[in-house]
Amino acid sequence: MLEELKEKVFRANLDLVRHGLVIFTWGNVSGIDRESGLVVIKPSGVDYDTMKADDMVVVDLDGNIAEGNLKPSSDTPTHLAIYRAWPEVGGVVHTHSTYATAWAQAGKDIPNIGTTHADYFHHAIPCTADMTESEVKGQYELETGNVIIRRFGEMNPMHTPGVLVRNHGPFSWGKDPHDAVHNAVVMEQVAKMAFIAYGVNPGLTMNPLLIEKHYNRKHGPGAYYGQTKH
Repeated sequence: MLEELKEKVFRANLDLVRHGLVIFTWGNVSGIDRESGLVVIKPSGVDYDTMKADDMVVVDLDGNIAEGNLKPSSDTPTHLAIYRAWPEVGGVVHTHSTYATAWAQAGKDIPNIGTTHADYFHHAIPCTADMTESEVKGQYELETGNVIIRRFGEMNPMHTPGVLVRNHGPFSWGKDPHDAVHNAVVMEQVAKMAFIAYGVNPGLTMNPLLIEKHYNRKHGPGAYYGQTKH
């Protein structure tokens, strides 16, 4: 079942290690097949060194296991909440990468202060509100997804494809698992750049015209970055 998607999700999980975004088992990637409504996700607590594509778990959008002998990631309800809320999303990533997690623990948005950020994220990468006692003690992972969705409000999640869960860490997404990992890598890098930049100049500012220029040359209606497909 969904063998091609299992392979993609498996490879995307290994890419988290390759890019230095996870240590031990601190991360997960999922992907969705929108036609069937089924999601493939990393199994919970399985070491990346021994994990195989066949270990990926298939669940439906309610979290019921459709295929797999292992338990899905404990973060599965968060991934599913994102898929249910945002139909454009095809892949979701969660890590505890150092700099993005540091901003999450500080409870601060990652501000858009450079063209690297603007190339991938139109706005500041938002940090969620504190979770309430009932959210933490209730269906915690599902409520984590809900606080992410509430934080975006009217924002377009595909224009700023990442979030910081306060005191926890980053989630990112994209059109497929590979794209979601790509955004996770960029988020960690811009988190690091912002940390360094504020250390050099705490009063720095960003030219908003540069934000619009760099975002739109890659993602706008007249985008011209990269090679034209014939």
